[in-house]
Amino acid sequence: MSKPFIVAAAHLAPVFMDPAASAAKAADWIARAGKSGVKLLVFPEVFLPGFPYWINLYAPLLQAGLNRRYQDASVAADGPEMAVIREAAAAHGVAVVMGFSERPAGRRTCYNSAAFIDADGQLLGVHRKLKPTYAERYIWGEGDGSTLFVQNMAVGRVGALACWEHNMNLARQALIEDGEQIHAGLWPGLDTMAGFEGVANSQIEAMMKNHAITGQCFVISASSPVTQEMLDLLAKELGPTDMLKTGGGWSAVIHPFTPVLAGPVGGLEEQLVMAEIDLEAISDVKVWVDTAGHYSRPDVLQLRLDRTARSGIVGETE
Repeated sequence: MSKPFIVAAAHLAPVFMDPAASAAKAADWIARAGKSGVKLLVFPEVFLPGFPYWINLYAPLLQAGLNRRYQDASVAADGPEMAVIREAAAAHGVAVVMGFSERPAGRRTCYNSAAFIDADGQLLGVHRKLKPTYAERYIWGEGDGSTLFVQNMAVGRVGALACWEHNMNLARQALIEDGEQIHAGLWPGLDTMAGFEGVANSQIEAMMKNHAITGQCFVISASSPVTQEMLDLLAKELGPTDMLKTGGGWSAVIHPFTPVLAGPVGGLEEQLVMAEIDLEAISDVKVWVDTAGHYSRPDVLQLRLDRTARSGIVGETE
């Protein structure tokens, strides 16, 4: 029998475009989480160094300089910024899923990634977003099946996807069939962007609850609000815009049968969205529906997953 424990979504904004400062901020909040008894803490999408909101707001040719700066501010999974986070995780006994813009050493192509850091500080693995969304393709390359996995962490079997990657039903099913117990959903603040004010949060809620029940897993949705600091940088570098406002985000913890256990939280107030969970509840839900077991039809529907590791260079693997 498992014992209940506390998990949390970090409803936080990064120190925009400053990965070292953002890592230090993350370490501080990991310490706070440890003092509150949190055993697993999920950070938002690309918390290091923040989400590049300008890609959806300005003409492509205006963005090149800032896109280059974003590449420069992206970090390696084994770099000093991640080391700060790993040390904090180990010091406070908190497992962490950290969203970051990954730039492998010696490369320029970046990836929208999630690092799995266990409670002892060990880096267990990195998931790379399979399909950057819309204008995100200016910034990030595509991940591959080698990073579509569930990690055995101190708290259980944890998987992660970023933002609209949750629309890829087969990617979600791959995690489900890999025995996912806790799912980390990583998000930016979308509902403050023009055209998304009335739909972003309802989309996130729908996708997060859908994955909870279809995967029979707990879901931790962590998102990042838009700050005035971000708007000021955009205005300085690319000119003023009325296409983005401050605030936003949808952070919550969801039960496998879809009740919201904590949150949802949005807006500028930074906080840990905490809930106690018990993995035994998964078995209660799987009595009704088990999409990796009795509620599957492999004679009719089967998932084919290619786990080959690929890089942007033909014939080379990383």
